[in-house]
Amino acid sequence: MTTSAASARLVATLTAPLDRDRDAAYAPSVLRWPDRRLLIQRGDFEAVAVDLDDPSAPQTRFPAPWPRRFGTFTVAPGRDLAVFAGVHSVRAVDPAGAVRWEVRHGCWEGGCRILHESFEEYADSRSHLYADSGSAVFSVDGSLVWAHIRGPVATAGPDPEALDEWLVIDAADGRVLGRADAETVAAGSEHVPHPDPAQMGLSVGEGQDGAPLLWGRWDGAELSVEHFGEEERILTSVSPTGEHFLTVAHDLDSLALHRVSDGAVVAELEAADAVPRHPDADPDDFDADDVMWDYECGFVDKETAISSTDQEEEYGPVRHWLLDAAGMRPAGQVAYPFPVSGTPTALGDGTWYTVSGSGDAVHLWALDT
Repeated sequence: MTTSAASARLVATLTAPLDRDRDAAYAPSVLRWPDRRLLIQRGDFEAVAVDLDDPSAPQTRFPAPWPRRFGTFTVAPGRDLAVFAGVHSVRAVDPAGAVRWEVRHGCWEGGCRILHESFEEYADSRSHLYADSGSAVFSVDGSLVWAHIRGPVATAGPDPEALDEWLVIDAADGRVLGRADAETVAAGSEHVPHPDPAQMGLSVGEGQDGAPLLWGRWDGAELSVEHFGEEERILTSVSPTGEHFLTVAHDLDSLALHRVSDGAVVAELEAADAVPRHPDADPDDFDADDVMWDYECGFVDKETAISSTDQEEEYGPVRHWLLDAAGMRPAGQVAYPFPVSGTPTALGDGTWYTVSGSGDAVHLWALDT
């Protein structure tokens, strides 16, 4: 088990553009492309994007088509477009609030079989407030939008159900270029971009039924999809080189490094073999012996990954761990200059970030060499 320490250096503290209470906003997060980083945040009435590499650039604000609880959102690298993946459609909105395009789809509320035309049709429906959700993301060059949606209702069998689809959309005009059966019934999903805009990873959560991991390839004419990990591994990060990706087991007991080419596991690390029990845990609390990884694990750079251990706040400060990515070997616990909260999110450029406990700031970190 690893007990060595690696010191983190604070690069910057970024204040959230929206007030959590006043604007009914989620905590901010960071999107990164090879040549750009954006701080983004979603409130009930608008979404905001801030260019982290150009402090003089004004904030870009996008009027939201529906409240934050009704889906997810993302922003284009150029900050000229926000895409909202909602309960009934994927909608692209510009900073003036104009709808550039929209792709309607089946309703994410499990019992609903209506192809809605607008949010207002279910705005007051309590069941739709707790609907399942998909997700959407821009390709690394901003030319494509990959979207995981609720598809048509299958009519075969006594209990018809809506099946999910995966789309490749032209980001400029909303044309659906490629479509594939995702073979999932999602409660939620998250895209993990690849450095090649024609490739994309998709991690789907099906609750207790599993965690399908899909890999998509777009050749300009057809979207082909592979399923990796036997529906038991959650995709978390793709390496800066594009050769590997990281996963965490559905039960959080192990992390794994995979080849992108075929999804094969190259190296794996069990939490029980790498992480000691929390030093502040009660010696009589035997649950503290069952250490688990968290849902975040990412590439700090092509050689180093970072992760955290789950459900430890009750014992004391959260613990983050550096890993030698090539062999999935522990490289030490991260030592911070002040207490941090939550999980670390790696950006692949030598940095990672954490969100303050109150959700009103993002702390950007690098290794102190």
